[in-house]
Amino acid sequence: MLLPQILALALIALLVRLFLRPQAQRWAIFLLSAAAIFWLQPAVPVRYLAFWMPVWTLALAVLSWVITTPREQRGGRENLIAGLALAGVTLLVLAAREVSLPDFLALPSPPPLLTALAGLGLAALLAGVLARFLPVSRAACGAGILALITLFVVLKLQPLGTAASAFLRTTAGQSAALASFTDLRWLGFSYVAFRLLHTLRDRQTGRLPVVNLREYLTYAIFFPSFTAGPIDRLERFTRDLCAPERPIPDDLWAGGRRLAVGLFKKFVLADSLALIALNGQNAAQVSAPAWLWVLVYAYTFQIYFDFAGYTDIAIGLGTFLGIQLPENFNRPYLRTSLATFWNSWHMTLTNWFRAYFFNPFTRWLRSGPRSLPVPAVILITQVATMVLIGLWHGITWSFVAWGLWHGLGLFVQNRWTDFIRPRLTGATPRQRSLLTGLSWLLTFNYVALGWVWFALPDASLSLRVLLRLFGLAGA
Repeated sequence: MLLPQILALALIALLVRLFLRPQAQRWAIFLLSAAAIFWLQPAVPVRYLAFWMPVWTLALAVLSWVITTPREQRGGRENLIAGLALAGVTLLVLAAREVSLPDFLALPSPPPLLTALAGLGLAALLAGVLARFLPVSRAACGAGILALITLFVVLKLQPLGTAASAFLRTTAGQSAALASFTDLRWLGFSYVAFRLLHTLRDRQTGRLPVVNLREYLTYAIFFPSFTAGPIDRLERFTRDLCAPERPIPDDLWAGGRRLAVGLFKKFVLADSLALIALNGQNAAQVSAPAWLWVLVYAYTFQIYFDFAGYTDIAIGLGTFLGIQLPENFNRPYLRTSLATFWNSWHMTLTNWFRAYFFNPFTRWLRSGPRSLPVPAVILITQVATMVLIGLWHGITWSFVAWGLWHGLGLFVQNRWTDFIRPRLTGATPRQRSLLTGLSWLLTFNYVALGWVWFALPDASLSLRVLLRLFGLAGA
């Protein structure tokens, strides 16, 4: 989100909280979130795609609600009104083509009216048929999970993304020869997909609460956290959404303070550090190890202030609306081990992978007929989890290397901790303090070096930079 967009959304959130009653606030948040995903969607080179991507986001959320909600709970007046309201927002975006709006308020250019109405009508018909006839089942949830993962792979894997862009360009009457992987900038998809995957998986295991369509969609597309997280849980979010009114002055003070901190982190600290932070251009030009270390440390703090700033902004906007989003960072660079770093960095993503991959995978490995040794289980699960977290950011060799870097680091740290812990029983406070300081220094620099894989687009360039950092000849 750009600064003017953030400030506009903050003003809208304040007005909603100050002048609407709680029930009206919930409907306003729902409608504003639906409208915001059109407004925030960046322009893309493929004709009309910037309009269809938000439509697809809404369609995926509606279909996920249908799949996870018992048939007897899908009807009712409130769900019908929510569906009609959602259609109304989309039709208003269509109508905006006839109005000259300022650049600041510009919406994605929609396709011709008949084409748009045909596509929207088909989506509504599909949702209605499924809502009427599809039972809740493990198979339906599994199909939904597979569809979301497939979409995720297409968007994150360059050859598939380029092929998809070529297909969409051909459909829109444009040249397929100009297709590029970067054409598919589907705003918020990574975070929406993980929210939907959570609900589908929890329905499979019988842990998901039943909510109405408005509550589910508000959770999936809540505008403060739509673009950059954090990744919330449905039951926690709806508990806040439906809770009794909280003291408005307290929320406005807390939200305003958090918003101000986030704006400072992102637009002052992170954007300033970005001028000297490691990137593909300066990494290829700088050869002096000392300057390379400056670039690496600048990127280390730039990525933190950028991401933590957006998290603070999301939490501040949510607090304005009476919803306390989960924390995502807890002073990660002050941690003295890689494990505690990952318990403090992007915590909602880490907790998601822990709940839906790491723990089930660990149980599966340890419950087989030929149980693996504990160290082998730790190695496999930690490396696999971190590689998947890397691939969540993008399916490239650089992100695979970054995942391996952290997975292997976590394994080594785990083994070292088990080795050293019994040997520290007689250590003096001074020795323990020295060990703590050394542990922090090693952890911080290991994480900083790992960002080299993350920051650069090419794994071979990342390796050369890592070698040059230590002055190795021929790097």
